[in-house]
Amino acid sequence: MDTESSRLSGLSEAGTAMPPDAGPLAPILVPSHAGSFPRVTLLPLHGHTALRARFEAAIRRDALPGSLLLHGPRGVGKQRLALWLGQRLVCDGPEPRPCGECQHCRYALAGTHPDIHWYFPRPRLKDGDASPARIEEDMREAAADRLKTGAYAPPPPEDGIFVATIRAIVHSASLAPALAHRKIYILGEAERMVVREDAEEAAGAFLKLLEEPSPRTNIILTTSEPGALIPTIRSRLVALRVPTLGASDVDAVLGEPAMQQAVVDAGGPASLAEQRRLAAGAPGSLLAGAEWAEALARAGRMLDAASGGDRREQVKTALLQGSSKARGAFSTALDALTSLLHERVRAAIERGNERGAASAARALDEVERAKERAAGNVSPQLITSELMRQLEGILA
Repeated sequence: MDTESSRLSGLSEAGTAMPPDAGPLAPILVPSHAGSFPRVTLLPLHGHTALRARFEAAIRRDALPGSLLLHGPRGVGKQRLALWLGQRLVCDGPEPRPCGECQHCRYALAGTHPDIHWYFPRPRLKDGDASPARIEEDMREAAADRLKTGAYAPPPPEDGIFVATIRAIVHSASLAPALAHRKIYILGEAERMVVREDAEEAAGAFLKLLEEPSPRTNIILTTSEPGALIPTIRSRLVALRVPTLGASDVDAVLGEPAMQQAVVDAGGPASLAEQRRLAAGAPGSLLAGAEWAEALARAGRMLDAASGGDRREQVKTALLQGSSKARGAFSTALDALTSLLHERVRAAIERGNERGAASAARALDEVERAKERAAGNVSPQLITSELMRQLEGILA
């Protein structure tokens, strides 16, 4: 796996049987003894075969870290992959796992498993409504809304994972599992966690949970901006990068009827070919609508300015990136640049252009270094200016 995760260095890509997708994902009705739930469906997980094989190998060796960070470009399916891993961890059905048929799998696929807790940014509740029980109720309702179609737009920027939610997670983790032999906590878009100085008790308890999770607890954070996580959180997680999807997997995701409808509802193109082009390996990004289209336009301008060698155009492009206060949009633009360069690599390989593929791969390395700098206090304008000079020497 990634060199950044030494605790997973023994995971092997070769010779590991890859469990198939967890059975048919038609709408599932949870048995009546579990309560009254609507018919909901979780979109199938397409791609990420190598990562799933590594997880499977680690689980069989009892070597899966208790606290994981899945990071990568927006829209590549990090939260869906985390939900798959949660299902795999609670499944007790026949091999290969997850079987998709046992009680645990049926509950997991319906989004109603009592031991798989899925958190993501939500509006701040009033203090009187922020008890752990109310937080859990709010998250169940929000997850059910997401699962009505299986495809969902990113939360609005004012939503967050607030201190009350952190307290609810710590409280829940102190309790025994309700049904399975373990509990799974998934925190999507974890860069939007709000840990205030006046909530040291909650922050300290959460850090302790990350550092020393119970043997029966797994915690999975996902983010597109790992640098936005505070260092004390990052240092307690084993970080794994989730790459963009290949062309066939992008087509499979975009071929899902619910995904098609969600893309159109978000203002995306109706043409599958145009969706494929704009997705650039991250089909979920299309659900962000204008935000992703703008990011791709900014990334395309960076590439054009760097490839053309026009220093005046490079200066203009750098100035467009705004100040350090515009980090969210800048990070998205860098993700879009990564997606565009991945497309260049694939296109060059298909044409047999080894030199072009190698150049685009080196450019990808420079973009990753730019992302690391963006995690600090360096101005996006300065980062862009330096990045385009580096790309000019590689791509021109």
